Amino acid sequence: MKMKTSDFDFKLPEELLAERPSENRDEARLMVIHRDTGVIEHRLFKDLIEYFEEGDVMIRNNTKVFPARLMGNKEKTGAKIEVFLLRELDAETRLWDVLVDPARKIRIGNKLFFDNDDTLVAEVVDNTTSRGRTLRFLFDGSYEEFRAKLKELGETPLPKYILREADEDDVERYQTIYAKHEGAVAAPTAGLHFSKHLLKRLEIKGIDFAELTLHIGLGTFQAVEVEDLSKHKMESEQVVVPQETVDLVNRAIDEKRRICAIGSTSMRSIESSVSADGHLNPIDGWTNKFIHPPYDFSIANCMITNFHTPKSTLLMMISAFTGHDLMMKAYQEAIKEGYKFYSYGDAMLIL
Repeated sequence: MKMKTSDFDFKLPEELLAERPSENRDEARLMVIHRDTGVIEHRLFKDLIEYFEEGDVMIRNNTKVFPARLMGNKEKTGAKIEVFLLRELDAETRLWDVLVDPARKIRIGNKLFFDNDDTLVAEVVDNTTSRGRTLRFLFDGSYEEFRAKLKELGETPLPKYILREADEDDVERYQTIYAKHEGAVAAPTAGLHFSKHLLKRLEIKGIDFAELTLHIGLGTFQAVEVEDLSKHKMESEQVVVPQETVDLVNRAIDEKRRICAIGSTSMRSIESSVSADGHLNPIDGWTNKFIHPPYDFSIANCMITNFHTPKSTLLMMISAFTGHDLMMKAYQEAIKEGYKFYSYGDAMLIL
């Protein structure tokens, strides 16, 4: 049966969108879904350890969120403009792909000023989409000093639905504790629930961690505006699956272990690089893979994810993995039980 975007709609009470994370990372709630029996359990995230054995593999995305939101002022008028850094196009000429808000005021040739002493200025050199622009940053100093300046002036890019300003807590909490490679404009949120203590306990139990990198862009949150899912195009994101991860995962496949993708980004990364015989290949490139039902998964046999918003591409992937009816039943139960949704919300383990 062919599914449409409207099949993924449901009523989400506004108060269930999490404004802040749980007090302790590993004490968020955890819904456990057993696909073989349809049983749904209600646990805490740290109870996760009970479902894994020695030799099982967890695949995690070690991307690091950079402070992508800058507040600037337009030359002459002084109008406040938000600049959201999407990706660096050229390090040498300091060209960046950005989104601007309000976009209608920003035209090619405009200059934007970002700090009081005007050491960082940007010039608009191109229009890319309705809100997208290409900026050239003007800064006297080395590349390292320039990046340090962006970091100093930038804010943690919390998702738009969180209406408060980002604060000191967010600098730490909107980042996984194993984040390594800077390049994402959004956190791989399923991984936010792992604490140092829980990771240590999992390691002692003999669970292996395999790392990959997918630099999350804003395309992850892009609304699906067409009813026909085959017409939706995902934006490309940079992905690296190294050889040592491939070796770990393929051994676990051969030994019929539990292989758990932590988050939709880990799942998309591994599904973007599958060999003809259903094993994992290394990859260093880009992916725009859009996973929606019906879909046969090749690598992971369980996954951890957060609760997603209606009609999102993330929900579509979860539906393909869980089975649509069971997923919708689980979501209705989550709403009834007051689970928190989205980036800072609670988690789900699908077995």
